[in-house]
Amino acid sequence: MTRFVVSAYPTVHPGLARLETAFETARGVGRSLADGMGLASALLAGMAAAVLVVAYQVMDSLAEGHLLVIWTGAWLAAFAALAALAVPSRQLAAALRQALQGRVQRYRSARADERMWAVACTDSRVMGDLLAASQRDLDASKPVR
Repeated sequence: MTRFVVSAYPTVHPGLARLETAFETARGVGRSLADGMGLASALLAGMAAAVLVVAYQVMDSLAEGHLLVIWTGAWLAAFAALAALAVPSRQLAAALRQALQGRVQRYRSARADERMWAVACTDSRVMGDLLAASQRDLDASKPVR
């Protein structure tokens, strides 16, 4: 008698699938922080957490054992911090992003100049073009009399 064996073994290791999912999630978090709103939200959450810690320490020392008063005050401090720090955190995130983009652009430009110079050192035609371009820049910057 003939029997058919059907094996339902997975073709992908479950641990590897979980690891790939974790990496994709981490990459997505990185992308969301790269845009302005993600960074602003992270900064706002950090600032609000700092305000909450300070408020909790102050209220804990003042209200010996009055837990409801402490939690009410902490939530009031949290909402006040979110309201007060929302705009500055967005502005700070925008400034940080602009500074980082400027730095990356300057790095890329310097790297391109280094590569061009390396090519010019090995190719006389490219060196001639660079010298002609620099001479044109010098001629253009001289005042006309």
